[in-house]
Amino acid sequence: MDNTSKFNMKAGFYASARPTYAEGFLKKLYSDFGVSDKSVVADIGSGTGIFTRQLLQLGCSVYAVEPNDDMRVEAERELASFKGFHSVNGRAENTGLKDRSFDFITVAQAFHWFEPFSFKRECARILKPDGKIFLIWNSRDEAAEINVRQYELFGKYCPDFKIPSKDTTKSDKRISDFFDGKFLYAEFENNLLYDRDKFISRGLSSSYSPKYGTSVYTKFVAELSLLFDEFSSNGTVTVPNKTRIYYNK
Repeated sequence: MDNTSKFNMKAGFYASARPTYAEGFLKKLYSDFGVSDKSVVADIGSGTGIFTRQLLQLGCSVYAVEPNDDMRVEAERELASFKGFHSVNGRAENTGLKDRSFDFITVAQAFHWFEPFSFKRECARILKPDGKIFLIWNSRDEAAEINVRQYELFGKYCPDFKIPSKDTTKSDKRISDFFDGKFLYAEFENNLLYDRDKFISRGLSSSYSPKYGTSVYTKFVAELSLLFDEFSSNGTVTVPNKTRIYYNK
């Protein structure tokens, strides 16, 4: 299956329940990494525009590159009021963007879907000589009991789900190869707070989760709701999470 189609029918869940990225990271982008209201950023695999919005709020001009029609249209609907927002129908490996035009390239929660060699070549084409690339993930604390239980539930109802190895992205050879073994790493606390609807929507937003109309959809949602009941307090549940970044020229 084409990876871009895995998020068909999920844009609404994704936009409503996927978390933003740590405020500590956003402050670092501005204070230490040189991002400013004059920066031109290519946000690749931008989805429904969650990280795109955060960049726009810093005043950046952002070209949001997304191949999935559902996700891209959702971003256009949500971000059209931002002067610096540019929606691009393109792929990581073939963005259609101009040569040497970007101060920064960001990839939030999407690099694992790319063909790394082709994407690296595309970055070299569109990035300015001293530009930087940021690969970004929100990563759940895999040892936390609520996440262990969610993984068990995903394993029960989601045939394509694979239990992640500990700190899987940090040890991913593709990241090292992409940066020729020379990258910097940072992480920021970003615990997630959900009410019932958002907790369920977050479970439904994953590429591997059942889609509406499938035989296990109703059971999956019911068990997510029971899991919320078990771990919630005063109508909310906290999911331990960090924003992790990998970056270099």
